[in-house]
Amino acid sequence: MRLRLPKSSLAYRKAGTALAVAAMALCGPFSATQAHALKIFGMSFFEDEEAAEVIDPVNYTLTLNGGGEDEELRETLENSSRLFQDKDKPVSGDLGLAIKARDDRDRLLAALYEKARYGGTVDVRVNGQNIDDLPPDPVFPDGASIPVEITVTPGPAFTLGSVQFEGDAAGRNPADYDLPPGARADSTLIIKAGEKIVADLKEEGRPLAELTERSVVADHKTSTVDVVIAAKSGPIANVGDVEVTGTKTVDPGFVADYSRLNAGKPYSPEDLRKASERLRQLGVFSSITIREAKQLAPDGTIPMTIEVSEGKHRYFGAGAQFSTTDGFGLQGYWGHRNLFGKAESLRVEGAVNRIGETTDVADLDYSAAVLFAKPGAFGPASTFNASLKASIVDPDAYKATIFTGAVGATFELSPVDTVSGGVELSFADVEDAFGENEYLTASIPLEYVRDTRDNKLNATEGYRASLSVKPSYEINGQTFFSSFEGSAAAYQSLDAANRFVLAGKLGVGSIIGGDSLSDIPATRRFFSAAAARCAAIPIRKSARATATTNCSAAVPMPTRRWRPGSA
Repeated sequence: MRLRLPKSSLAYRKAGTALAVAAMALCGPFSATQAHALKIFGMSFFEDEEAAEVIDPVNYTLTLNGGGEDEELRETLENSSRLFQDKDKPVSGDLGLAIKARDDRDRLLAALYEKARYGGTVDVRVNGQNIDDLPPDPVFPDGASIPVEITVTPGPAFTLGSVQFEGDAAGRNPADYDLPPGARADSTLIIKAGEKIVADLKEEGRPLAELTERSVVADHKTSTVDVVIAAKSGPIANVGDVEVTGTKTVDPGFVADYSRLNAGKPYSPEDLRKASERLRQLGVFSSITIREAKQLAPDGTIPMTIEVSEGKHRYFGAGAQFSTTDGFGLQGYWGHRNLFGKAESLRVEGAVNRIGETTDVADLDYSAAVLFAKPGAFGPASTFNASLKASIVDPDAYKATIFTGAVGATFELSPVDTVSGGVELSFADVEDAFGENEYLTASIPLEYVRDTRDNKLNATEGYRASLSVKPSYEINGQTFFSSFEGSAAAYQSLDAANRFVLAGKLGVGSIIGGDSLSDIPATRRFFSAAAARCAAIPIRKSARATATTNCSAAVPMPTRRWRPGSA
């Protein structure tokens, strides 16, 4: 028996699925009951589960036989059967039940192939009749649940016999593609092997690589399958013209430049993936697709098309938090993601914290900020940043009113390395153990970051390490000092499904400079969780990890955080 597997995916939904879609379209609009729901941040609450009525509802009872003692196979069959997954929901009309039953047979056969059961059979009976014997427009008894019985005979698991790679795939080792002779012949492995061969050819700079054959011949006497996979590599090519489609308010020229898909650069699927991720991080597009042309241009290059769909550029939101030590906190923000047409972002935000921890509104923490960023300001690999921030903070060690303005830029040195630098001016009116003092501090913040995480939002492996240096000059007291901070976070998945990830983080900090502790603004000092009332003790011009270095005998003063500028 010769089986032909689809070239790109498990496309096992056949005519039954198409008929189901057509039948639903012909049924006309569904009548809907009034639905009530509250949506917050995209999540629905109090939603009416009976939001839509099913036209001509037909209930059924399902008996699924098959899988035997093989729990993995039984679970696969149950997950593949739409009749099983929707067994508590009625279908629309007698024809809808017949269509769903036919579709289930294709799904279950595909599930058997996925588990190398090429000799398996699926028998589906509706109201006692085989689905192949049902009339085109079946009629089942009214008023009762229609019995549906599915019997799956899995047969033996087939193994791989001969595996041949032909064409431009010849010479590759089948074991490198998870197809060693004698292994279980899951259809998913065979399909993935073909896809990986094409991907490997494209990684060699061949954008037109494609499969020319992928066939499976099953021998039911020996329960083995012979596999033939052939591919055509096509020529090596450079990137050609880059076209951008789908933009409305975003400058398409900016999109092409920021993608860094430069004409004349060697074709690389990895570059396409990075370009897509880079554009997605701008936050202005709801979807991004990068396509290469189906044929080379006359000059031998491969033209590219970046297809985008713009999302909502204006946004706002609010949030709340609670801590047993800090009380309640409220935050609000408004932003624009495409201010001048080149993904410039503006964000205005404010927050009030420590609500409930104190009854005096003067003792609450307040903050407000205006943040601006312009990607590609000094080339595609750069971002200009500017900010104005104001805050009133009242931790245990001090009380301060702070105003800060900063400008700077970030540059990508490589896909994993970035550097940033800028200038900052900060005014702080501080009341602490030294009395009430005003500080005006000019700084040059510098930072280097190396980030090898596989996913910045949900890392399962890799690490992120940063080193920052902030040379500063306190103008009122004419004091030079510098702060140094380093941190590293590492991630390692403990299982193949990435359900358990081991993560750890380490941070260190130090300050050099200042004749005494009072020379350094309290907002720039380090405070540990066991900070002590020792602010009056002078500290020499030497490196120190925290402000409590020389204070071990002092009376402890509880604090809430460990970071520069807070207690």
